[in-house]
Amino acid sequence: MAFILLLVLTIIGGVLAGEHFHSYLLGLGVASTAVGACYWITFRSSHYPQFALFLLLLGVVAKIAVTAAGVLLGLKHALITSPLVFSLSYLFFLFASTYCYFRYREYWLTRLRHKDLQ
Repeated sequence: MAFILLLVLTIIGGVLAGEHFHSYLLGLGVASTAVGACYWITFRSSHYPQFALFLLLLGVVAKIAVTAAGVLLGLKHALITSPLVFSLSYLFFLFASTYCYFRYREYWLTRLRHKDLQ
């Protein structure tokens, strides 16, 4: 149900963006890439649990770097036509992609646990 709600909100946001669709799509791309980079770095399997805080901080730095690079490239190529649409799109997709990544992780972890129990 939550995925259907996210899909409906995404479509409604795209329609409402109208003239500033490039800003909307750039917000989607930058937020999804930033959360993906943070997720990929933070949840790397490590044999040393002492590195957990380091990986978390490195993930946050990667998220900030991807966001800054995406905004700078968007401004350089004049893709951000409306800063308001971009920032709202970025904020929405930041939460939406974080939710999707964690649901995906939860799905695979429960699947692995069920496989181990059998």
